[in-house]
Amino acid sequence: MIDYIEGKVLLINKPLRWTSFDVVKKIRNTLRTALNIKKIKVGHAGTLDPLADGLLIVCAGKFTKRINEFQGQEKEYVAEFTLGATTPSYDLETEIDQTFEYNHISEEMLKSAAKSLTGDIMQTPPIYSAIKQDGKRLYEHARKGEEVKIKERMVHVSVFEIEKVEMPKVNVRIVCSKGTYIRSLAQSFGKILNSGAHLSQLRRTRIGMLELSQAIEIQEFIDSFSDTNNRLSEH
Repeated sequence: MIDYIEGKVLLINKPLRWTSFDVVKKIRNTLRTALNIKKIKVGHAGTLDPLADGLLIVCAGKFTKRINEFQGQEKEYVAEFTLGATTPSYDLETEIDQTFEYNHISEEMLKSAAKSLTGDIMQTPPIYSAIKQDGKRLYEHARKGEEVKIKERMVHVSVFEIEKVEMPKVNVRIVCSKGTYIRSLAQSFGKILNSGAHLSQLRRTRIGMLELSQAIEIQEFIDSFSDTNNRLSEH
């Protein structure tokens, strides 16, 4: 258990509808109880939205110093875009605000749209995001109905593959740089197709060389301490 104070990296499969901070809080509280200490540093290396699941890197103890190292690595996602409708948040956090035709869209058009969103691209982050502007998170401005001019920024998309098409659903695999919003890619994808689109499912499958298949469930982490305590009490 002392390893957690000296430094440990945990790969967690973040559950759907949990915030990334929910995971950090649960791990921190579990460690404080198991180690019988008041404080321990715990942080995550890259936010996943509540409506996304998949790989979340959590650093504990002295390894919180490595968070920036992990955050800077490329990330891989599998996602579902729903064509023919947009939402203010670009995903399912908010209700549909506009609908569009999508029957004109061919598979070739889908591939062409994906290609145009590959490489170095300029991207506008969604207003429903945690980026700070004017001292507040963008989502705080959004929830108050305040208009904010959001600056475009360059991101890199090295892979944008169409994996499955069942209109209006399009399943994609994306490999991208730090700071890329898959929600914004969905929004841009719909515009290029002369329609609309929003992100309806998202899973992070890789960060750098670390893969989702290596991750454990949050309950497995909690149970591992119960098992350890039970073995200690038997001796």
